[in-house]
Parts: sequence; C-alpha cells; structure tokens
Amino acid sequence: MVQVGDRVVLESERVGQPSQLGVITGTHGQLLHVRWDSGRESAFIPNAGALQVIGHESE
Repeated sequence: MVQVGDRVVLESERVGQPSQLGVITGTHGQLLHVRWDSGRESAFIPNAGALQVIGHESE
C-alpha cells in the first residue's frame, strides 16, 4: 500500500512512451494524488502492476 511521501514510478501503457516519476501527495481509498516530477499533479486509480514504489521523499 502506498503512503503519502512515497516516490513512485508509473510505467507507460504505450510502447515508446517514458515512465513517469512522482511523489504521492494524498490517498483516498484506491484514488492516489501524485505530484509528478514534470510539475503536473493528477489523481487516478492505477492499473494492477503499473505503479511501483521506489523510495520515500525524504530518502
């Protein structure tokens, strides 16, 4: 289960598209709020296996 502050990578579903890196800023059940390294923010429910925790913001 992801937690606020976790660094995550979202794998692209399209061939040739890069993965996205970001930080979890909030959760509401399965809904995740993410601030991406690009500066964008979004809320979504990830597909199974698409999101991987790679650390914590303070690391």
